Amino acid sequence: MNIGLFFGSFNPIHHAHLIIANHLLNEELVEKIWFIVSPHNPLKETASLLNEKQRLHLTRLAVDQDTRMYVSDIEFTLPRPSYTSVTLAHLTEKYPQHQFFLVLGGDSFQNIQKWKNYDYILNNFKILIYNRPGFTINAGISENIKIVDAPLLQLSATAIRQLIKARKSVRYLLPDTVMEEIEKSGYYRK
Repeated sequence: MNIGLFFGSFNPIHHAHLIIANHLLNEELVEKIWFIVSPHNPLKETASLLNEKQRLHLTRLAVDQDTRMYVSDIEFTLPRPSYTSVTLAHLTEKYPQHQFFLVLGGDSFQNIQKWKNYDYILNNFKILIYNRPGFTINAGISENIKIVDAPLLQLSATAIRQLIKARKSVRYLLPDTVMEEIEKSGYYRK
């Protein structure tokens, strides 16, 4: 099976993530999307991160009713910080029957040469890159790259967290189940 691996902090997951995943599935670029919740991305500051288990729970709430999507905590069991190359090697060994595709935004892809063992990723995995405004994608560095023209929302988890902290509405930016859990638990208020 062709599985798209959508890595992220998902701090919190929002509609833009879900729209991209849905688009990849509708276009039949992959058969399933696995959201890989990263406990610690070495290229991101962890101070603003909600606890990893809470982020995992919110992500599961977001995709709970869609059988085409799955949420994985695989990186919770691997050494930290989380390196995509290590996770990919682990998943390939654990699930040899699947072909894994890396799902990345143009903003993340522009930093790929800073990633640990990035050449292993470029040479061994198909990469589906969705455009992000203001970022140039150099697709010529690997024949495994496919640029996807997915519908995009100008939406960021950072902006959502700021709205929550300011006690403003995030309705329509997040799935209702995620928004309700954030409100009930008081996440991102401090």
